[in-house]
Amino acid sequence: MGQRLLEALNVRVVGSGEKILFLAHGFGTDQSAWQRILPFFLPYYRVILYDLVCAGSVNPDYFDFRRYTTLDPYVDDLLHILDALRVDRCAYVGHSVSAMIGILAAIRRPELFTKLILIGASPRFLNDKDYHGGFEQDEIEKVFSAMEANYKAWVYGYAPLAVGADVPAAVREFSRTLFNMRPDITLFVCRTVFNSDLRGVLGLVKVPCCIIQAAKDVSVPASVALYLKNHLGGRNTVEMLQTEGHLPHLSAPALLASVLRRNLPR
Repeated sequence: MGQRLLEALNVRVVGSGEKILFLAHGFGTDQSAWQRILPFFLPYYRVILYDLVCAGSVNPDYFDFRRYTTLDPYVDDLLHILDALRVDRCAYVGHSVSAMIGILAAIRRPELFTKLILIGASPRFLNDKDYHGGFEQDEIEKVFSAMEANYKAWVYGYAPLAVGADVPAAVREFSRTLFNMRPDITLFVCRTVFNSDLRGVLGLVKVPCCIIQAAKDVSVPASVALYLKNHLGGRNTVEMLQTEGHLPHLSAPALLASVLRRNLPR
């Protein structure tokens, strides 16, 4: 299974350093989202990249709608990759949904991770009585309806909002990877992510975490970063990026790289 999974999810190992850095992309992108970040780390780390099974760069036949109904099967994939590559310790950088996948992986196998760096992470996107996730249920349903009605129009509307900053190249890049995804898979994954609620397990995470949050992010309010800091079970820090948008690795790569380097284990 290991080798098949490595091939199916386009796993790559690059770089010349000794320490291992795992980069996991978020919803709507693929591993190419890290291309502007990679040059900062290749001399110092052995970098592992892969594509989530839902990514447009992966054969859609691999996406099992009966299996990927929660985040747990994505965690299985991540851990299978680390085992197949015989990784016993790594620093993990996860963006968006992959931040939460990393959290679940660290609960299951804490010995594998020296540190988690969580970019644009949210344990729950929906508002609750004493929790501001950023969205009401009816708002989410409108998003789903828009995706179903006209996927192309939804992408053209959503991509600039998600990127936030006025960086046309980043909007084009995010639009490209969204268009690469099969619309029914995009909608299914979006429902899975928005229906997730990991608040109850955050205290089980004992691995040190750095939460990186853009000052203005249409997907994740800044207050969520502080919620994570206060509820994750290990030693945690927050880095607020003075930038806008949910995809700083596309819109502000040099700024993000400097924050990552400052917070990665040396």
